[in-house]
Amino acid sequence: MDNKRKIINDPVFGFINIPDEFVYQIINHPYIQRLNRIKQLGLAFYVYPGAVHTRFHHSLGAMHLMSEAIAQLRANGHSISAEEKDAATACILMHDIGHGPFSHVLENTLVNGIHHETISLMLMNRMNEDMNGKLSTAIEIFKDTYPKRFLHQLVSGQLDVDRLDYLRRDSFFTGVTEGNIGSARIIKMLNLRDDKLVVEAKGIYSIENFLMARRLMYWQVYLHKTAVAAEKMLINTLRRAKVLASQGVELNVTPALHYFLYNPVDKTVFESNPEALDFFVDLDDNDIWCALKNWAKHPDKVLSLLSNGLVSRKLFKIKIHPEPVSEDFLKARINYFAEKYGLSLEDASFLISSDEISTNMYNEVDDSIDILYNDGSVKDISNASDMLNIQLLSKKIKKYYFCFLRDSK
Repeated sequence: MDNKRKIINDPVFGFINIPDEFVYQIINHPYIQRLNRIKQLGLAFYVYPGAVHTRFHHSLGAMHLMSEAIAQLRANGHSISAEEKDAATACILMHDIGHGPFSHVLENTLVNGIHHETISLMLMNRMNEDMNGKLSTAIEIFKDTYPKRFLHQLVSGQLDVDRLDYLRRDSFFTGVTEGNIGSARIIKMLNLRDDKLVVEAKGIYSIENFLMARRLMYWQVYLHKTAVAAEKMLINTLRRAKVLASQGVELNVTPALHYFLYNPVDKTVFESNPEALDFFVDLDDNDIWCALKNWAKHPDKVLSLLSNGLVSRKLFKIKIHPEPVSEDFLKARINYFAEKYGLSLEDASFLISSDEISTNMYNEVDDSIDILYNDGSVKDISNASDMLNIQLLSKKIKKYYFCFLRDSK
């Protein structure tokens, strides 16, 4: 980073300008810098070795696209003040600060009943106190309570700058070229109608490409079966560690991870005990990797098998099925592992995982993508496109998986 001119050389977008001291102060805040220690794609590097970029990289890219989008809307004659621009930029920089290590793994293991966006909001409020209320407008935009609702759409919507960045960035670092969307073209086509983002009609093909790219990236990257298997293996490892912690077994971990392993933490705890947030902001990918390396030699057979598998890339084997796996099949596998490793059935159950994975790419009810025509009329992309089968894109696709320790019959 060039401190004098405040320019960042980004591998995806080239030179990115930090617009002013206010934004620079936010970038340097410890909550934002923590994102340097959390990978954007979690365990996807097991499949795509280049996928080691961080949530900090992504936040900077989204910040750049926010500046570009606001500049385009201003060029189209819409009033956005300097304060509103700073607030929207601050909002997109902070939007991911509630993420724990390895994407959503934390939400399935170490904390209960609280979404990362709720934690993000709690941390934003803390940052706002540190900055004497200067983030109040940014928080309103994040909560969608600011009068100019389109600013929230730029942060969280079907065509938000968050998605526009992560699709291009994840495509770049994984090498999956299908995700390389025309983000610059889409932003150039942005406009407003009745306080809502619209895309000018000449940008319709870029939107079609965007929706198709998103679908392909989900199944090729985000829900790639090996990445899913690795994530389920990590979830089971942390769940096993929680069980051992509840039994009083002392595990060699960092103070931050120790707090979440040895204490039941839910939304109420986060709201009532500042200590929970203090430990959360100390938690990143490194805490988990240090623990896994230690646990690979732990006397608990289940914990050591799972941890060693993750450290050595002996991941769960995964099979995808069109229908749920039967209970009898699951019991047979658990019995096999129990007998092989001399485990109880309860302990052996940590060596398998079975559930469903699903996604839908577009839902016009939640937040439509509207196309603006020269005559002033507006159509949803589902009616405007003559190429895409929006019904197919909006259909929720569901698959069932069964994961198990690779060292098996």
